[in-house]
Amino acid sequence: MTPSARIKAVLEVLEKTGASRIPMDATIGDYMRHRKYIGAKDRADIVERVYNMVRAHARIGWHLERAGAPDTPRMRVIAWLALGENRGAAEIKSLFDGSKYGPEKLSDDEMKFSFSGALSHPDMPEAVRVECPPDHERTLRDYFGGDFGAEMEAMLPSATLDLRVNIRAAAREETQASLKRDGVDTDATPHSPWGLRARGKAFLSKTKAFVKGHIEIQDEGSQLIAHACGAKPGMQVLDYCAGGGGKTLALAAAMNCKGRIVAMDNEPARLEKGRQRFRRAGVSDIIEVRPLTDEKNRKWLKRQKGTFDVVLVDAPCSSTGTWRRNPDLRWRQYGPPVAELIPVQEEILGKVAKCVKPGGKLVYATCSLLPDENERQIEKFLAVHPDFTLTPPDNAPHDDKGYMRLTPLRYSTDGFFAAILTRNAS
Repeated sequence: MTPSARIKAVLEVLEKTGASRIPMDATIGDYMRHRKYIGAKDRADIVERVYNMVRAHARIGWHLERAGAPDTPRMRVIAWLALGENRGAAEIKSLFDGSKYGPEKLSDDEMKFSFSGALSHPDMPEAVRVECPPDHERTLRDYFGGDFGAEMEAMLPSATLDLRVNIRAAAREETQASLKRDGVDTDATPHSPWGLRARGKAFLSKTKAFVKGHIEIQDEGSQLIAHACGAKPGMQVLDYCAGGGGKTLALAAAMNCKGRIVAMDNEPARLEKGRQRFRRAGVSDIIEVRPLTDEKNRKWLKRQKGTFDVVLVDAPCSSTGTWRRNPDLRWRQYGPPVAELIPVQEEILGKVAKCVKPGGKLVYATCSLLPDENERQIEKFLAVHPDFTLTPPDNAPHDDKGYMRLTPLRYSTDGFFAAILTRNAS
């Protein structure tokens, strides 16, 4: 593709994203699937530019408003090329060349706007500079206090590529050496005993470690939630919001494939994808998949009183902790608003609490930064469940209250929260 054709593709993706009701990564996937002629390098260039622009959404908007320019995909691309890529006016004009596969030429109105200087301007409000959505600014300022700017700034770069080693199949050091032989350099993650962090971009699909099921892509923070569960061989474990099975796999490996895990979720399609991953990792023998859409499974759950050593609830949430990976989530709401999620989280906690054995653990986790979805949910739960006690994890980072609170600034992970609630033995 020519440079101008790439710009046209970026414009098309931005227009589709703006009109779509599904997350940006899915929109881009659909766009690329129908354009097989776009080569790998062109795809990478287009996707990287789109993501970079969305990561700078508020700052670009501030510059457009300051210049009195209309907020359109074309003007956003023009501003990004000038401010984010330091392109001069003549070069930008050449990219909008009006060719068959390029974008239309710049109009006289578009050419009268000029952008120069740094993307982050000293006159910007702090919230704009760190790309904090107005809906969450007050809450996050209250929570982070004087660290607000630094915490939010740490959410701006793209996330690291973290891998979880299937320790049942191979030791972390062996897997690291295998990946290196296949051209993928990694470092051991600082907190998860199962993790490796790739250095830069890595192509994993043809590596021996990936083909044999020795690794899974999983953020270190997600690994730490599974690690904090303390699942051991022979235990009975319920993964209530299992999704695609990432944490289920980690639990199975920690249990050395001995015991029983029940994976439940409201989305059968995601659980089915999980089945494939379980087989590839060689742990499917101990995992029961029970979709919550099946009335039989809902009735079964009601009978599971005092059955499980560990119940993990990876609750549906705002996903504010994933802004590094999904920058569009800062500005677009694809699922229910937080006000609707909070009672759902509360209901789930109450529903599964009875499934925990005396002395067992109920682990509540989210990928949210918001206290209403995290600490305040636990406070409400403990107020009506005196038979549970908040217990600090003995194998994972936690604050002085006993909560596991992870952020990119503090631990170089996505934003995660977890609380371990131990059911009193008597």
